Amino acid sequence: MRVDLNADIGESFGVYRMGNDEMLMRSITSGSVACGFHAGDPSVMRQTVRLAARAGVAVGAHPSFPDLVGFGRRDLQAEPQEIFDFVLYQIGALSGVARAEGVRLQHVKPHGALYSMSARRKDIAEAIARAVASFDDTLLLVGLPESELIAAGSRLGLRVAREAFADRSYEPDGTLTPRHLADSVLSEPGRAVERSVRMIRDRKVVARDGSSIPIQADTICVHGDTPDAAGLAAAVRLGLERAGITVASLTRSDQ
Repeated sequence: MRVDLNADIGESFGVYRMGNDEMLMRSITSGSVACGFHAGDPSVMRQTVRLAARAGVAVGAHPSFPDLVGFGRRDLQAEPQEIFDFVLYQIGALSGVARAEGVRLQHVKPHGALYSMSARRKDIAEAIARAVASFDDTLLLVGLPESELIAAGSRLGLRVAREAFADRSYEPDGTLTPRHLADSVLSEPGRAVERSVRMIRDRKVVARDGSSIPIQADTICVHGDTPDAAGLAAAVRLGLERAGITVASLTRSDQ
């Protein structure tokens, strides 16, 4: 058994600092870099890609709704063509920065509300998948298992990666618990480790109502803005490895 361990990184902006990317990169194998619409800026993007390259962490684009004020977590209204355009724009921006650092993008993973909406809305999912395929059809598209985004990517012939979350609670239908509800974010390492191991080893996760639901995951996420995300990621990686699960990036084939 093997799995990728990813985190959302590069989410600082100007003088505002978010997370501890340098510490996170000691544990993760893939990182999704903010592209300036919900967080990040050109300098942060470059610095983050450089850090990832030094740490051997695979880099992906983390496009969002244009929503700096809401950190990309508000459900904004946009036409599918608009979504195609701003996703394409953000992938292109990060790819240019990465190329200058000698790094090639591995994947694209939508952020926040765009991610959640693409899980249930076919039109949004198709706009995102078309943007990825138009830019580079060798990129991986990351989304929730059984989501409209994964289905759209598969229809277009993209490689897809199903994502589970170490630090988020699940609803009985397999969606993530909305952040405004109690216990939607798990920050206690023991719970996160137990959940991660079970998701990969047993392909099950306990939902918020106590029910056990099936899940298949190629990658596990720890959010960069979760309290002590670096410590949480380190605990999850150690727990996975102790359970005999290999932790490696989605495109690494030598492990």
